[in-house]
Amino acid sequence: METILMIIKLLGGLAMFLYGMEIMGDGLKQGSGNTLKNVLGKLTKNVFLGLLTGTLVTAVIQSSTATIVLTVGLLGAGILNLRQAVSIVLGANIGTTVTAQIIRLMDIDSTGNSILAFFKPDTLAPVALIIGIICAMFLKKEKAKNVGMIALGFGILFMGLLGMTDAVEPLSSSKAFADVLAYFTDMPLLGILTGLVLTVIVQSSSAMVGILQALSSTGVMTFDLVYPIIMGINLGTCVTTALVCSIGSSKDAKRTGIVHIVFNTVGTIFFMILMAVLRNVGFMPKLWGGTVDSGIIANFQTIFNLVTAVVLLPFTGLLVKIACAIVKDDKQEEGEKYPELAALDSKLMMTPPIALAEVTKIAVNMACLAQESISLSLKQFKEFDVERSVKINETEDKLDCFTDRSENYLIELSNHLKAESDKRQHSMLMQCIRDLERIGDYATNFDEFAKKKADTEVNFSKVAKKELAIIEDAITEILRLTIEAMKDENDYVARRIEPLEEVIDDMVLLLKNRHTDRLCQGVCSINGGLIFMDILTYLERTADQCSNIAMFLLGKNDEEISKNHHLYMQELHASTDQSYLAEQENRRAQYLTPLKNLK
Repeated sequence: METILMIIKLLGGLAMFLYGMEIMGDGLKQGSGNTLKNVLGKLTKNVFLGLLTGTLVTAVIQSSTATIVLTVGLLGAGILNLRQAVSIVLGANIGTTVTAQIIRLMDIDSTGNSILAFFKPDTLAPVALIIGIICAMFLKKEKAKNVGMIALGFGILFMGLLGMTDAVEPLSSSKAFADVLAYFTDMPLLGILTGLVLTVIVQSSSAMVGILQALSSTGVMTFDLVYPIIMGINLGTCVTTALVCSIGSSKDAKRTGIVHIVFNTVGTIFFMILMAVLRNVGFMPKLWGGTVDSGIIANFQTIFNLVTAVVLLPFTGLLVKIACAIVKDDKQEEGEKYPELAALDSKLMMTPPIALAEVTKIAVNMACLAQESISLSLKQFKEFDVERSVKINETEDKLDCFTDRSENYLIELSNHLKAESDKRQHSMLMQCIRDLERIGDYATNFDEFAKKKADTEVNFSKVAKKELAIIEDAITEILRLTIEAMKDENDYVARRIEPLEEVIDDMVLLLKNRHTDRLCQGVCSINGGLIFMDILTYLERTADQCSNIAMFLLGKNDEEISKNHHLYMQELHASTDQSYLAEQENRRAQYLTPLKNLK
């Protein structure tokens, strides 16, 4: 019965340890998502910087598996190449040792020193939990809540560690446990296998090392026993990562997983030989059979990963070649029709800010495509070109594909969102993408009107052509502002869109009235008049979509706007805001006044 209770306490402590790591990692990723992307994308120009980047990022998010999966996502997005990804993998193995170095705090001897006593886990854990609860429950700012999550995770992690330590305390006087340890000590390969299998089951190398550190508190764990298990733990985590990387991934992603396996396998073989040589030559004779504490375990894991990475760093190119030889290119495999969509990798969802940033890039790409398509379609009225029409329809197909893939990706991503800022960004993108697709639809409408005009040999009057040229300039400008506002997430630019949209509405109304007069006077044909009216209608709708996008962009950072766009628009149009009125007046002078002066 005592054994069953001990196992339950040990597993309970392990559960708290794993949950604490997850909460702490989530808080760190939420607070540094975009930074992580920038670091991974920019600081990997050579293998040394890649190694350093992998180390730092893993130290921050407390998970080598998370770093490698994130790297694979960025690899699929084209932000990283295979060589850069490999160097990050090497660094990730070093970074994961930070957790063990933090856990060694339980070995601090605080006798007579109140400052050191504060850093003991049994003191630090409750303090971290108190800070976490205060930040998470009583502070409203998102950054404070992220800090709260980190502190809560840290506290729960250490409470789990203390629970495991208490659970295994009876083992210190257990003869059966000592016999099992002796058996493992004589068979290092069994130790490696045990570390590997348990890590694959637990899915966390940090948790397995934490269990070892907790067991070291019994005072009966020897170095001979521990070091093979640590090497097995490193093999176990790379098997797990390789399996994750291989599911639904590109060839390069699978190669990254293979490199991780090769790296840790070579490192294990190298260290097994090295340890045998050191023991035979009598290096530190008291070390091998001596008992270990959590500090020695943490130090060996760090040395193992650091030395392995440094030794294999010059052979990064060879590791890539080995991976490419194992995972060969399939010549018959068709590539992505639109390579840009490879950025929408489900692995990036583990860090929502990065996933949202990739969707934002797709949305900006869509805006540029829509602008290009509108520009081409308006040229069709001057001289209809069949090849230009084909290009417009190809762009429309591309926009439809981008829309479908982006919306499906965002729907799946919604289950991973926790931070309010991410949810607002998600909502904004869901709505903007649909508006961008509609702008592309209007381009095909213009193309159809132009074909009808060419087929019926309709000609616009000189005045009508001049009128269209002015309003086309206004539409080009509002599309340009929309792209700039989206690309830079610039609220100032977004606020300049609505005044221009109002001026375009006035221009459309003026031109429709004028054209009606020309129809009544018989200056224009009925067919030509109907086409002209349709053009004005869809130009106005294009401006309306740009206005919608601007409101969504502004609503992302302003809750009042996001809750009620229509009320905001009404108040804006009725307001006496000087900046708004000044922008509107400038646009009237730029477009509406020249239109009125046309004869």
